[in-house]
Amino acid sequence: MMRSLFTQERRRILYAFVAGIILFAIGQAVRPGFASLDGIRSILIVASFVGLVAAGQTFVILIGGIDLSVPWVLNAGAILMVTSSLGSDARAIPALALTLGMGALVGACNGAGIALLGIPAVVMTLAMNGIMQGLTLGLSGGMTCTNCGAYAPPVVQAAVHLRMLGVPIVLWIWLVIIIAVSFVLGMTRFGRATYTVGNNARASHLAGVNVSAVTIVLYALSGFFASMAGIMLVGFGGQAALSMGDPYLFQSIAAVVIGGVYILGGRGHYLGSVAGAISLTVLVSVLLAFNMPDYGRSIIYGVVILALLLLYGREEDSL
Repeated sequence: MMRSLFTQERRRILYAFVAGIILFAIGQAVRPGFASLDGIRSILIVASFVGLVAAGQTFVILIGGIDLSVPWVLNAGAILMVTSSLGSDARAIPALALTLGMGALVGACNGAGIALLGIPAVVMTLAMNGIMQGLTLGLSGGMTCTNCGAYAPPVVQAAVHLRMLGVPIVLWIWLVIIIAVSFVLGMTRFGRATYTVGNNARASHLAGVNVSAVTIVLYALSGFFASMAGIMLVGFGGQAALSMGDPYLFQSIAAVVIGGVYILGGRGHYLGSVAGAISLTVLVSVLLAFNMPDYGRSIIYGVVILALLLLYGREEDSL
């Protein structure tokens, strides 16, 4: 019974949450107040941005793919949000729709190139990242355009900074996304098709699954969540910046790996990616508390990812 309750996937999720708790304890020991209510709240807000991008990465990694276009889809989303809304609540809804639609469209193009043209995911998404970088820099004049300095609409800023029942609204939004993504992956035909394609795309095709459509939709969702993260980051900081998306490529993939999603596809849960996003954010905060320089943090990130991949790979071999 215990073995059936604590499956390999569930154990990995539990490990990620336990790691986060231990890191909170270390942070509290190093800097009193680190694990206070305000400290936890701040860390969860930062983790929510990673978690949004990780939602898209989870979808595509579950079919053995990857999305390297995240940085500039996020940057483009942030810039498009402020330039189309011009800080006006009246323009907020059309700007939100335009920004999220842009992200989904770019993601769908990634999926189409991979599924219909046979371009490897690494090549396709890396090329798309370069395309988005060029388009964003060209259309914004390197962030020198007239509207590039506009602020996010107050309603978008409120979604990050205001609280409901003592909890920041952005965390309520993340909770809704966690429930929605978990439901889609665990309780719907599309979710079952996702896992099936991740385990064996050819067998899925022979079984009647439209592998191309599933792939395109999953990459569209990845672009959608990357652009949503751009919107939330603009709400957090007030304005857009060209480098906003740079940290989120590595962090989103790291969160997925830490959460136990199988890097070659077919196994894993978004709840694991959520745990990974929280643990990774706490780790970053602890390293900052130790005054760890940037190069040191990068080394530690890499060591953690390699160690987890080695550990999880040994678990797979032992089955």
